[in-house]
Amino acid sequence: MISRTRIKICCIASLEEARLAIDFGASAIGLVSRMPSGPGVIPEETIAQIAARVPPSIGTFLLTSETDTRRIVEQQRRCSVSTIQLCDTLSSGTHQDLREELPGVKIIQVIHVQDSRSVDKAVSAAETANALLLDSGNPTGTVKVLGGTGKVHNWDISKQIVNAVTIPVFLAGGLNATNVYSAINQVRPFGVDVCSGVRTDGKLDEEKLRAFVEAVI
Repeated sequence: MISRTRIKICCIASLEEARLAIDFGASAIGLVSRMPSGPGVIPEETIAQIAARVPPSIGTFLLTSETDTRRIVEQQRRCSVSTIQLCDTLSSGTHQDLREELPGVKIIQVIHVQDSRSVDKAVSAAETANALLLDSGNPTGTVKVLGGTGKVHNWDISKQIVNAVTIPVFLAGGLNATNVYSAINQVRPFGVDVCSGVRTDGKLDEEKLRAFVEAVI
């Protein structure tokens, strides 16, 4: 039996939004800490409060722009999340360093899909990460864009990555109720991740959320 594609609802801003996402079938929620740009940023105190109230079966992903492993470890200990989502490339330390300092915490590496070189980056990251998340940011710009763009990237490249690695892959970037079915059929990811596609004026929209979940296969 083929299992249903996992759903991660990102940019969760409150416990009420977390509960709504979970009620509609999310298996994970994204909690955005300080970023150089983009939506959904909330204080670490709020992240910790939400993470503490979410059922253990639900993944709590801390989206971090930090690139130093020591700072990431400190951040996780303040927030007590189950998963670290690295939105940028580490500048010091390794995935293994994080794993040793944070036993039991999963490490998800974001790959910003820009061109065919992204496949090599993904394959390399997959050697030590627990999972990958494919997004549409630009970490090399004057102001880094590390997610929340609402833009679709090249799904052909995403499919190549899914076929090239053996760990779970989440697909993000411009997904919504009208395109997520096609995205899943083409890419075959382990899970899908959505922020702006289920929001209206920045707030989680119950009708958009319902439509998105119903479109996921």
